Amino acid sequence: MARSTRPEDGEPGGVLPFGLVDVAGPSMVPTLREGDQLLVRYGAPIRPGAVVVFRHPFQQDLLVVKRAAERRARGWWLLSDNRPVDSDSRSYGAVPDELVLGRALLRLRPSPAWLAPGRRLERLLLTPRLARVPGLARRLGAWVDAADTP
Repeated sequence: MARSTRPEDGEPGGVLPFGLVDVAGPSMVPTLREGDQLLVRYGAPIRPGAVVVFRHPFQQDLLVVKRAAERRARGWWLLSDNRPVDSDSRSYGAVPDELVLGRALLRLRPSPAWLAPGRRLERLLLTPRLARVPGLARRLGAWVDAADTP
């Protein structure tokens, strides 16, 4: 879950398409924790691996933060990083594009961390040579599935 610090409850608008969102709940541990504050770019292109903010399909006044796993015919399949927490697409299905509001770029609080590397940087971080450096890809925002790590 997420709480927006914008008065419009996370709706894009204004001069710049950016906003702040506070993380609530354990679903994105270890990437994000309760109380983390995110800088979100509303309307940003979404790709697999991105951390996104969206409106819950069944309770649209609730903002949620999840990982975009894959694009499907009916929308985005969004998953928790904390796999035992199944309040994600496993329980409510693919999320329609119109409910996906934006992409988290940066964790601002408690300590800054980049969440959205560019495609080239992400590919570079996942090469065998750099993948050997423990935690490097995750620290720089590249999506590393826990099932893929040794």
